[in-house]
Formats: sequence, C-alpha cells, structure tokens
Amino acid sequence: MKNIVLSIILITSISLLSGCLYPQDKLSKNQVPFDDQIQTVQTAVEKFKKDNDGILPIKTEEKSASIYEKYPVDFNKLIQSRYMSESPGNSYENGGIFQYVIIDAEKNPTVKIFDLRIAEKIREIKIRITAQGYPPFGKQVAYNVYTINFKKLGYKDEPYVVSPYTNNNLPFVINGSGDIFVDYRMDLYQALKKGHATYKQGDDIRSILTKDSSFVPAYSLPYTINKKNEPVFLTK
Repeated sequence: MKNIVLSIILITSISLLSGCLYPQDKLSKNQVPFDDQIQTVQTAVEKFKKDNDGILPIKTEEKSASIYEKYPVDFNKLIQSRYMSESPGNSYENGGIFQYVIIDAEKNPTVKIFDLRIAEKIREIKIRITAQGYPPFGKQVAYNVYTINFKKLGYKDEPYVVSPYTNNNLPFVINGSGDIFVDYRMDLYQALKKGHATYKQGDDIRSILTKDSSFVPAYSLPYTINKKNEPVFLTK
C-alpha cells in the first residue's frame, strides 16, 4: 500500500513539474509556426469577405495611423461568425506579442503581422519625453525627420528594434511633432541591393519589405530612392 501511495505521489510530482516546464507561451497552440497561423487567418478573412459583400473583418483605427497599422484584424468578428474558433495563440488577443493586420485592403487584402514590443518601446520613449517636457532633437536626417538625443532622456545606450527582416538593430527617429518612428533604411538598402524590384524616385518603396515576409514595417515613415538607388525618407 505504501509503495502505491509513493508511486501516485511520484507521478503527480512529475505531472506538476512538466506543467512548470511548459508555461503558457510553450503550449502547442503557441508552438505552431506563425506562417501557418497567418494562413489560417488569411483563409478566414477571405471567407468573411466573400460572405459579407466585400466587407473586411477589421477594427477602426485613427485616420492618422500608418498604412501598416491601419487595418488590424477584428478576431471577434471572425469568431462570432464562426470562421475561427479562437484567435491565433501568438496574437495579442490571445496573449501573444503579434498584432495581425491587413494590407492592400482594397485590391488584394493580405494578412501580415508586426511585433507589438515595438509599440511598447516607443511608448517608453514617449513617457521619458513627456517627463522632460520637450523632445531632445538630434541631427536632422531629412525634412522634418531627426535623430533623438537619448542621453538627454537618461539612456546609457540608445534603444533599438531588432529587424524582423535582417536582424539588424534599427534606430528610432522623430518628427517635428514628436512622433517616433523606426528607421528601416538599413533593411531597405539591403533589399534594394538584391535587385528584386524596380522603383522610381518618389515611389514609396516600403512594399519591398513585405513581398517575401510575413511582417510589415510597423511604425515607419514613407521611403523612396535617390539618384543612387539608395533609400531616403520620402518627404513632401
């Protein structure tokens, strides 16, 4: 009898330990490659659109939102209409770190994602700017686009975002209104060097980053090319 009790305790302990080793973010629904999850959402969006006279399951965002954050997927609409049983495990709505969005909404609605930790980092910088009372502008890099003097904000090291395209450490820039953006010029330079697309001066070249990637260049300003076919900020 004693051995049976000990065996039960041992099995229970192993089960509890296994649970500790596999926290929420390691559950099977969160281990599925996000490409598969994106395709699942893409299929649901297409079915929703077809059954609802071309209407997309999207949330309403501010008019000022960038084209890459403008149309977040509304999972409530997809779930309530039974096109999905739940939002993807890696989505913000399900405790994940990714925001699902739709790009090219009018011509070819396509589901992409971006990492919400970018928004958190921008929010952190804005809090420091608000506490200081004014943005510490650095050098001007284009019309109404500046680097940020992070030392004046109390940073020992400049914050950055890890690129989903190249793993480059991407810096932040700021405009005259105090809006903060990620600077994707390094990524764009590498993409242009591959020569997979042709652009003219004045074209917004950010789409080169979304063509072969599941990610959008979130919190970015428009970019174009100069005479040397190098990426520069697209200013008016």
